[in-house]
Amino acid sequence: MFTGIDEVDWAALRHAHGSAEDVPGRLRSLASEDVCERQGALDGLYGTVHHEGNVYDSTLACVPFLCSLAARETVPDRVCIVDLLVSIGAESSDARAREAVRAHGEVFVVLLGDPDARVRRAAPGAVVRFVDGPARVLDLLRRRIPAEREDRVLLALIQAVGLFARRHPAHTAALDVLTAQSAPPNGPGLRLAALGQLALAAPDRLPADLVPAAVRLLRDRSAHRPRVPDHDGTDTLVRRIRRLRPSDEEGAQLLRTLHTALGDRAADRTVLLTGQLTSPDPMDRCNAVWMAATLFRGWRTDCARPVALVGAQLDTDHERLRDAAVSVLAELSGLAAPAADDLHALVAARPDLWTHRWERGSPTLGGPLKALTRTGDPRALPFLAQVLAGAVVPAGLGFEIAHLGPAAAPLAPALRFRLGRIPLDSPAVDTLAAPLLCALKAAGDSDAAPEILRLLSGAPDRLGARGALTARAVQALDALGAAAQAVPVLRSLLHTRHAAVAAGALWSADGDARAVLPVLLRELTHGEPEVRRLAARQLGRLGPAARTALPELRRAAGAGPVRQRTSAACALWHIGGDPQPVLPVFRAAWSQSPRTRGPIARCLAALGPAASPLRDLVTAELAAPRRHTARRGAYAGQDIARDEALLGSCREVLAGL
Repeated sequence: MFTGIDEVDWAALRHAHGSAEDVPGRLRSLASEDVCERQGALDGLYGTVHHEGNVYDSTLACVPFLCSLAARETVPDRVCIVDLLVSIGAESSDARAREAVRAHGEVFVVLLGDPDARVRRAAPGAVVRFVDGPARVLDLLRRRIPAEREDRVLLALIQAVGLFARRHPAHTAALDVLTAQSAPPNGPGLRLAALGQLALAAPDRLPADLVPAAVRLLRDRSAHRPRVPDHDGTDTLVRRIRRLRPSDEEGAQLLRTLHTALGDRAADRTVLLTGQLTSPDPMDRCNAVWMAATLFRGWRTDCARPVALVGAQLDTDHERLRDAAVSVLAELSGLAAPAADDLHALVAARPDLWTHRWERGSPTLGGPLKALTRTGDPRALPFLAQVLAGAVVPAGLGFEIAHLGPAAAPLAPALRFRLGRIPLDSPAVDTLAAPLLCALKAAGDSDAAPEILRLLSGAPDRLGARGALTARAVQALDALGAAAQAVPVLRSLLHTRHAAVAAGALWSADGDARAVLPVLLRELTHGEPEVRRLAARQLGRLGPAARTALPELRRAAGAGPVRQRTSAACALWHIGGDPQPVLPVFRAAWSQSPRTRGPIARCLAALGPAASPLRDLVTAELAAPRRHTARRGAYAGQDIARDEALLGSCREVLAGL
């Protein structure tokens, strides 16, 4: 296994952390009888010779010894070694790495018949990637399929045939293999896998009844799968994360492949999801919930039916399924409205879910109540009022309440009370105040002006969070129409980094353009990029009263970052009313930066018939099947809401033409 290892000048080679002189010891430890030593060696190799997927000269020197280890049946955990080799050769962009692994490709041919099923499962994909001769590779896979008896290895063989078909489209015999495997008498899991690979490689070879056939196969597969109980126990972060993973990863992969292949065929995917979400098996439904989330995030489609079905999963004792449904619905904000009845029923029945406290840390708003609130449903109000009256308010509660908009008005007295009790000398004042300001602004509570003024007057302008608090307080007063009560404070801010936001509030307070125009022009000319964008937006609010700013706005619209040009162009229209210098800026920005499309569409709606030259952009946007900026995690809900708002603005533009 290690013949020649001492002849390599490892000290002269490099890896992610310097000299590779420690590498031979790690390679030898991969053959250790001690599981901890083997795992430590593997982790060490990923962290040095293959750190973050990179390849070094020491990585190339490792390949022959890794292949020798993988071929030796007495070495434990060889599947991990095969996975490392595949990662080095196939997932890195270094052509030398691919050739180094390819030079030992015959190792993977031998592993197709290895006694260890885990190794056999890892081998087919490696054979496709690293063995020369496409005809021979396909023949190896085709002959191995009838000889294999392990279901999971058979699935890997089918996936490898699909990979081969995509890499070598001229070898259509691979499609014949997939077609044969997608039919009886093969088992439902194997047939599903073959259908998914066919959908990726040759959609024209799929059966006409693909979606209903896939649903039938899924249910047949589930009927014969062993049941795994969803154990109760103390809630921990690790346990919650595990519950939020698919409980049947193999089934999830089969259906995920099919969804990926269907791509923009959102209607077919919705039908497929409907079949998954109505499966008798909770594991299938759990997988479907996560696949529904992928569809909702990335595609513009009528999701009312699948959202309602996701909501139906809340009425279950299957904790994993319920938590998955809650998590997905919380991302959807207003799109989760078809599930609001189910969310309300769960919140009403389970007060223990109103808040959640991890083993360590502050309480947060519980998932079901958070999801209900984000739909904008006023039925959340009584529950939120009780939470707000508690001794400790969940972190960020005000940001969630803001989703209710003006319907949150009944909570305003309690929000004002909380805001007025924040110690102004607290280092956490911004963290405590920001959510409350957001909620009061959304509720339109002008009675909160005294509490906001207290906050603003007592918050010295200094770097860090307190500076952000000043801007938030000014914006809240401005939005609530209460800026007139803060004129002295606002004037004092005109020579600070909050000059632009203070100038906009002053304009709202007294409409005196002479006081704010010089300030906004200064910020537009000399401010940081974000300040320049804000100054342009504030100038646009002044309308014709800011005509003296037109030359500087034209310059800003013609050069600089795309978002700055967009803000300046919007201001040009609001001030001068001439679409000619504005529309070319909008057309260029629309394609250069999809995130500018929201503000551009809102401005086009204000242009009315003058926006006609850009009708093609708006029409194409409404016809586009995908959301442009879909992300996962904490930002997913924001991106969905922004995209839905963009579509609404586009419809408004067309209606006004």
